[in-house]
Amino acid sequence: MPAPDGFDSITPKTLATAAVDRLLHHAHIALTEGSSLRLTQATTGQGVVPLSA
Repeated sequence: MPAPDGFDSITPKTLATAAVDRLLHHAHIALTEGSSLRLTQATTGQGVVPLSA
């Protein structure tokens, strides 16, 4: 499995691929469909709200 996009820009490609391979070796991958609530909130400016001081 190839490394995620951009991951090899901070680490060498072989190291990035090896790290992802180790992480996913025993992982269960759940594919989901539909729109992302968090992405929708982030792109409309409703995402993270700073704590008041």
